[in-house]
Amino acid sequence: MNGGAMFYGAAIALIIGGIMIAATKRNLIKIIIGLNIMETGVNLLLITTGYISGGTAPIMNKTWTKVVDPIPQALVLTAIVIGVAVTAMALSIVVRIYEKNNSLDIRKIKEMRW
Repeated sequence: MNGGAMFYGAAIALIIGGIMIAATKRNLIKIIIGLNIMETGVNLLLITTGYISGGTAPIMNKTWTKVVDPIPQALVLTAIVIGVAVTAMALSIVVRIYEKNNSLDIRKIKEMRW
């Protein structure tokens, strides 16, 4: 198995694991953790698309044999920053929900709404 296939497999495993955690857990913090695991898998998948075994940074030099595509790296860096901001906002909302309802269980919160 080459390196690229291993990264694709790990990315798919993280995405599926994150989806399973977010779909099966009832605690809001665990759901956010599942979404973060899924986001990590998506970021790894995007980075893997630009991966070349033995590739170097695309810096001007005399030989242009194997260079790695920098676009996925820039996109993932932006996605990481946005993901951290969204996670911080989601956790602050969860704190407010807990202060108001004294529970993080999604079923109890839905019942309190009605």
